[in-house]
Amino acid sequence: MLTYLWRNRERPPLCGRAWVKNWGKRILLLPSLFGWSYRLARLRARGAEIGNGSLIAPAEVHGASKLSIGQNSFIGRVYIQAQSEVRIGSNVSINDGARLLTASHDVADPKWQPISKPIDIEDFAWIATSATILPGVRIGRGAVVGAGTVVARDVPPYAVATGNPAQVRENVRPKDLAYSPLHFLAVFTAWLGKPEALAGGHQNGGPH
Repeated sequence: MLTYLWRNRERPPLCGRAWVKNWGKRILLLPSLFGWSYRLARLRARGAEIGNGSLIAPAEVHGASKLSIGQNSFIGRVYIQAQSEVRIGSNVSINDGARLLTASHDVADPKWQPISKPIDIEDFAWIATSATILPGVRIGRGAVVGAGTVVARDVPPYAVATGNPAQVRENVRPKDLAYSPLHFLAVFTAWLGKPEALAGGHQNGGPH
């Protein structure tokens, strides 16, 4: 990741105002950058599969060996209960306070037996602040789950789900999505510039 940021860094004129401002931000955010790298290393050591460029905030993850994340995804301060597989695609954004729950109890069972089902979140999905994804749910490509929404059923690709229980509006988002949620983070803009300046190569290869 550090190599990627260095090679693709914004290069304002040496010692100019923009140069001083950029390097001030970069130095200030350097501890955060090392923090991201440390958390990724710990999760991978516990068995998680995490693609190049993905970043994870201080999340609470139970069952890391059943967690997989694609490339260039952002996972905020979330709670992930991975008693069954949690599969997160590429270019996904999951905001702070979201909860991904793969286990529950069968309310129709007289013995209230525990059950677990996987969660799948496909590429370019956005799970907003404090949303809850329940066992067995698939969030389709490019779908959005609004803040505070509780999702108990699949959300189709490019749809938007809001409310509790979730109400779904289909075919809301465009199908030609082409962005990385990481490029909106301060630690990235300090090196690469604002998102509108990141067209082309920065979008596809991802940090390494």
